[in-house]
Amino acid sequence: MEIASEKQSAVIEHKSYARVGLLGNPSDVYFGNTISFSLGNFWASVRLEPSTDLVIVPHPSHDLVQFNSISHLVNRLQNEGYYGGVRLLMAICKIFHKYCKENNVTLHDGNFTLSYETNIPRQTGLSGSSAIVSAALSCLLDFYKVRHLIKVEVRPNLVLNSEKEYVVVIFGSTKLATVVELILYSLFTFILQDFGKNHMDELGHGIYTPMDVDLLPPLYLIYAENPSDSGKVHSTVRQRWLDGDEFIRSTMEEVANIAVEGRKTLLEKDYIKLAALMNHNFDLRRRLFGDDALGAMNIEMVEIARRVGAACKFTGSGGAVVVFCPDGPSQVKQLEDACHSAGFTFQPIKVMPSFLNDIDCQTRGSK
Repeated sequence: MEIASEKQSAVIEHKSYARVGLLGNPSDVYFGNTISFSLGNFWASVRLEPSTDLVIVPHPSHDLVQFNSISHLVNRLQNEGYYGGVRLLMAICKIFHKYCKENNVTLHDGNFTLSYETNIPRQTGLSGSSAIVSAALSCLLDFYKVRHLIKVEVRPNLVLNSEKEYVVVIFGSTKLATVVELILYSLFTFILQDFGKNHMDELGHGIYTPMDVDLLPPLYLIYAENPSDSGKVHSTVRQRWLDGDEFIRSTMEEVANIAVEGRKTLLEKDYIKLAALMNHNFDLRRRLFGDDALGAMNIEMVEIARRVGAACKFTGSGGAVVVFCPDGPSQVKQLEDACHSAGFTFQPIKVMPSFLNDIDCQTRGSK
């Protein structure tokens, strides 16, 4: 009994890292394919501590409810939006509980206090909100000791199978795939994801192929400290895709195929071709969405990289770009100087290894 009590009172803490879409995005929202990896430069962490009541702790910076003036409030909303991490933590608790109830996964009656920290830059397409959700989910799995009962491939569907209003209200409808991916990124780290409609309909989830992080060449991140709202990127394309627009459908399929081709390219370590695929990925995105939707600042980050001969594309929906310098250190230095002159942040990318533990591995593919 004493041992059980000690386990029950243990504090649980999990990190979930930011993510970079290397190839294929944004086809992930359109039953496509992507290659993505976890970005070790930034992360969100969630802390769960057993407590008498269930408490969600507001973050002192990200969940402000007290302001110096109405101008302070308005400026905050314009720059940060309405939603902090508290709503995200509440929502994943609801989704997790709903899933367990519907699938006869028994949860004990203990309560807990949830709090979070994050250093992921906002509105950079690095999925900061999703990282909070992912880290919280890992805490819940361990607190209720049900990690072995919920297989890895199904965990993203804790979001997909929840009430649609959660995704729409918290993230916006076009962010659905991004939310789902992050739960997987925190486990698989570097993966090819196939979100083909047949897989989604028949299996209830995509097909995920882990890849070796050692296949990646040195990559770099450029981002803006004060980016525009990345959510505008999907403004009209989503509806046109739903309406069956042939140009949108065929071009998005071409974007998805870049990820499939990219896996073969990486396995062969053909980095010259990788550079071409990255550039083509961005060019197709630009053709799909247009410059007004992408935003002048986002386009400038790409063009700075291209002016020195580097390959470049968005990491997500805008606000940051991933760069490959095929000519090596001299080109990297040239790019770094150009970024600093333009007022952008530049740093080497740190790719994180897999976080699948023994229990996670045992759940993969299980019924």
